[in-house]
Amino acid sequence: MANHDNLSTHDAHAHGDGMDKKRIWSVFFVLLALTALEFLIALGFVHHWGILHKGALVNTIYIVLTLVKAYYIVAFFMHLKFEKSGFIITCGIVFIFIIYFIILLLVEGNYLLHHLQEHSVYPNN
Repeated sequence: MANHDNLSTHDAHAHGDGMDKKRIWSVFFVLLALTALEFLIALGFVHHWGILHKGALVNTIYIVLTLVKAYYIVAFFMHLKFEKSGFIITCGIVFIFIIYFIILLLVEGNYLLHHLQEHSVYPNN
């Protein structure tokens, strides 16, 4: 029975190594700052002041900021940062395949959209 108690306290200790209140609040404020930066870019630089124009640059900035926020959420709040490296690599490979399939579907869908509209749906009517 004492061995079981020792194992359960060891497992509880292993999961709580990296996330204390200070770390949670620091990650919260990083996410808050990134979200505030996104709003500043969207509402200030693009719409109000007109410093940036809608286009590839603004979309790239949004994508990068969103990926950084996704990293913080997955790494700290889903505890992936504290897992073994093999599991992290496995999740990363799956994520890359999902992104690849999304890009593939968008390219194929764009191709079909443009090439199917050249022909009428009902040619005999």
